[in-house]
Amino acid sequence: MKDAPEEGDRVAGAPHPRTNRRLIGQDAAEAAMLEAWRGGQMHHAWLIGGPEGIGKATFAYRVARFMLAGGDPAAETLDVPVDHPAVKRIAAQSNSDLFVLRRAITPERITLPSVIPVEEVRKTVGFLGSTAASGGWRVVIVDSLDELNTAGANALLKSLEEPPSRVLFLLIAHRPGRVLATIRSRCRKLMLRPLGEAELAQVLTEVVGLDATTPNLAEAIAASGGSVRRALALLDPEQAAVQAATRAVLARLPAIDGTALHALADRLAAGGEAAFTAFIETVEDYLAAPLAAPQQAGAARLAAHAEVWDKLARAAAETDAFNLDRKPFVFSVVASLAEAARR
Repeated sequence: MKDAPEEGDRVAGAPHPRTNRRLIGQDAAEAAMLEAWRGGQMHHAWLIGGPEGIGKATFAYRVARFMLAGGDPAAETLDVPVDHPAVKRIAAQSNSDLFVLRRAITPERITLPSVIPVEEVRKTVGFLGSTAASGGWRVVIVDSLDELNTAGANALLKSLEEPPSRVLFLLIAHRPGRVLATIRSRCRKLMLRPLGEAELAQVLTEVVGLDATTPNLAEAIAASGGSVRRALALLDPEQAAVQAATRAVLARLPAIDGTALHALADRLAAGGEAAFTAFIETVEDYLAAPLAAPQQAGAARLAAHAEVWDKLARAAAETDAFNLDRKPFVFSVVASLAEAARR
């Protein structure tokens, strides 16, 4: 669980979606895609939404394999034989009819970028202008729209506005509501659901390869919100420690424990991307909690949390994009949360 992926679209500790052939718990999404295909109603762009770690990318690659293997019109599932040439080429990242936009380390880029570079998005134009090697469909996967900045989103929009025939866009979004409205309007929306506890346990043991007797496995599953990624994070000592330290600071709001806050900020300044993500997600959980009982929370508290949530998203993106010192970011977020807690 300590492996830090060189690919921004892979969960540390889990197989990459392009090699994972098993999709668990998303039968309704698969049925919707097959119904559209069999009925001749295949929209050119699908917005695949839902929380991180529930199988959206696995689903997208599953659709890509199906389409690039010829798309059997009588198929009852998206399964494709493992020895099919298209399947092998996708796993080897050598299928010229599949274009994937994602964060990744490349020969030109030795560190993992915080966003999908706009120059990568612009390469979509060249891909769309080419002819399918197989004579059939071509597929574009974007993993994820959340990792596009404004320039990248606008560049993608140009490709969506006038797509060539027999091109399928599979656009993954962890927060579909934040996707550019002009992109959303050009897509068919398909929401995937968080996994149930039994389904999540099945993924962790049968796909990820964890032992069923792994310490704290049941607790991690129960606290994960149906996300494989979050369950794995809870099982990682570093991320679990960040989450616990963050919750301890938040529990005292509107009071601020200066010693605990400085210790948390120091930990995040010295930690990696996973620790920073753990902090952000714990704060987001705190901000989302009042939504479960909005009448009890009151309009003022809800408005204050919404304001902090927007500020958090912008500041986190800037801190990550420009590699800024994380300590001032942590202090600012907690100060804003304390102010919101007083309302």
